This record gives sequence, C-alpha cells and structure tokens, in this order.
Amino acid sequence: MEKIPLTRKGYDDLERELKHLKTVERPAVIRAISEAREHGDLSENAEYHAARERQGFVEGRIKELEAVIARAEVIDVARLSGPVKFGATVELEDEESGERRVFQIVGEYEADLEAGRLNVRSPLARALIGKEEGDSVEVRTPGGTRCYEIIAVRYI
Repeated sequence: MEKIPLTRKGYDDLERELKHLKTVERPAVIRAISEAREHGDLSENAEYHAARERQGFVEGRIKELEAVIARAEVIDVARLSGPVKFGATVELEDEESGERRVFQIVGEYEADLEAGRLNVRSPLARALIGKEEGDSVEVRTPGGTRCYEIIAVRYI
C-alpha cells in the first residue's frame, strides 16, 4: 500500500477528528436512532431516516480516517531544508498583480486552500517542487497562466 504523507499537525488533526467521531458523534447517532424508534412506524419516520443517514456518514468517515492513519507517513518538517518540497512554507508574489500569498505544501487529507495549506498534488504545488527562493514558476490555471516569484522558503 502506498504511504500517505502528512505533516505532524495534519496527522494530529485527523486523529483528533477520529476520536471525536468515535466518542461523541457515534454515541449521539445511536441515541438518535433509539429515540426515533420509540416514535413508532419506521417507514414514515423522518427522524429515524435522518439518523440512519447520519450514521452512514459517521461510520464511513471513521473507516476513511482509520485507513488514512494506518497508511500515514508523518514528515518532520522542521528537519527539512533546501529547495521547495513537501512541508515547505512558501511565500509567493504574483508577478502580474504584486499580490503576496503564503502556502504550506501538505498532503491531500490536510489541504485547505483558504487556510493556506496547498495539496502537494495541485498544479501550483507541483510547479513549486524543486524550486528555490528567487525562482519564477509558471502555472496553468482554469483562469489562464499565472507567473509567481518565490520570495521565501521556510520549514516550520
């Protein structure tokens, strides 16, 4: 099986979510199903069907998280240096607009573009891998080609 790269923070976040699902969400869904059953006819019981649907989601997410955690390879970002690679925090400047953005390159299960965590498999991350401060990268996006200058590369 292929290992799944994760930062320590990403791994800890997934473990925290798994624990929450098992200790809080799963028991709450079981209680909701039990209460809905007490209301009688299950075929027309919307509360019962909603609780069963929620149970399916919770159990599916638990299985997914257990599989990811079992295959996780935690990368100690603080021990890395050099050109851009997994775990790097990269400050970029859009060469056209001058806008600056900071991204950390992370695994797909911890990626969150709004929080500045960029999926290592995204076009921008792939363009940045192997580059150094001062390099320019060209990235094709749905909105057209963009050029960025790498202002800083940090491993924090």
